[in-house]
Amino acid sequence: MGGYATVSTQRLGLIVILAGLMAFAPMSIDMYLPALPELARVLGTDAAHAQITLATFFLGFAIGQAFYGPVSDRFGRKPPLYVSLSLYTLASLGCALAPGIEELAALRFLQALGACAGAVIARAVVRDLFESHEAVKVLSALTLVFGLAPILAPLIGGYLLLWFGWQAIFYLLAGFGVVSLIAVIFGLPETHRPENTRSLALGAVLGTYWHLLCQRRFLGYALCGGFGSAGMFAYIAGSPFVFIELFGVAPQHYGWFFGTNAIGLVMAAQINGWLHRHAGSHAILNVVVAAQALADLALLADAVTGFGGLFGIAVPLFLFVASLGFISANTTVLAMEPFKATAGAASALMGTLQFGLAAMAALGVSAIPSTTALPMASVIAACGVLGLLMLRVTVKRQ
Repeated sequence: MGGYATVSTQRLGLIVILAGLMAFAPMSIDMYLPALPELARVLGTDAAHAQITLATFFLGFAIGQAFYGPVSDRFGRKPPLYVSLSLYTLASLGCALAPGIEELAALRFLQALGACAGAVIARAVVRDLFESHEAVKVLSALTLVFGLAPILAPLIGGYLLLWFGWQAIFYLLAGFGVVSLIAVIFGLPETHRPENTRSLALGAVLGTYWHLLCQRRFLGYALCGGFGSAGMFAYIAGSPFVFIELFGVAPQHYGWFFGTNAIGLVMAAQINGWLHRHAGSHAILNVVVAAQALADLALLADAVTGFGGLFGIAVPLFLFVASLGFISANTTVLAMEPFKATAGAASALMGTLQFGLAAMAALGVSAIPSTTALPMASVIAACGVLGLLMLRVTVKRQ
């Protein structure tokens, strides 16, 4: 009995650390969302330029993952985290001291380069330790833990903005980087097996990525999940201005709308774990991705017509975000399942594709001139339709 308790405790500790590593993106993005309109005013710029600080973060997150995947397949899972978490902490301190929007955008890029290793390596560790069915359960459990980040982060950010100013948000993120580094040093086991060590020669790395891109299964599931993530980041880029500027929601109350959607995502992820007793991942995706596309189109219709006001926007957004609780875990497991020996590279390429699409989605929101919810809604709707096409056309599964 004591041995079982020890194993359960170790597994819980591992899940908490991995969830913390995966939470760097939502923590770094969601916590400062309530401050975006204030940042635009304080730094003397407009909403479009303030949203570029999101796009540069997404771009850095995409580029960095392509680097950390092969490095973790060569040197193990822990050493790259030592470097990346140190970079993240220093860049976060720099963001707090940034004198202008251009400097903040550049530092956000560096912050993302430090943050992205956590997501890559967390997925690789799950692939190192667990087979497909068990991996879905672990990823659903991770969603439950790191799902607290998008619930709490905008609430914390809103009140930090109210009480201490926007710089306090980045000081807190620097502290999160330090705590995570300590947890990795003392609490995360090395899961990479020596026999799976891969060469870091550029030709070998590019060959691995090309091999993955040529796999219809990998590409289809990765892009299906990627367009879902891109829609999520279009929502992240556009929602502060939609809720705060368009509908007059107070910055400290914005987090309640954002947190409600995050609760929907966490609940969906737990239902997904239960559904796996009765249905396979692909069957679940077939239903959920189609439902997501319908919710996205309803959101677009509401944005065009103005029907329903605030809640005409909020309800389809809730359904859209909740659906990601099914899509993320299932597309990750199905895309990575055949690639145990190159789990780091497969995880990195997935992340690069997803955050590359996210950067384009965020830029798309800022590039569409409008004082309505139309920029956000149109990009989300396009992502929903494209995600459905990737699943139905690119992936063929019996």
